[in-house]
Amino acid sequence: MRYERYNPPLSVVGFVATRPTDSERGPQISMRGEDARMRLLQDGELVWLYGPRRHELVTVRIDDSLPRGSVTLRDVAGTAPADVVRVIKVDPDIPREIGHLA
Repeated sequence: MRYERYNPPLSVVGFVATRPTDSERGPQISMRGEDARMRLLQDGELVWLYGPRRHELVTVRIDDSLPRGSVTLRDVAGTAPADVVRVIKVDPDIPREIGHLA
């Protein structure tokens, strides 16, 4: 049996690149609370962000000022505004969706 979950793509509407002197730095995705709840995510949680060119671990931040289905990214290389990304919860108990040996 293959594990499937509903995970609609998200549109990148903004990108922030920090400087070494900034107090808050590192890979982060900001999304609406309703988009996060649909994916069973909480503020501050670590998730996989899959973009068009690469994937990496990022921290979730809730920002209800964003439009539904839209996200902003901070310090995520290989992504740009207008890209489409997917967010996958980091959970070792869920079988891998790609390349899973059954």
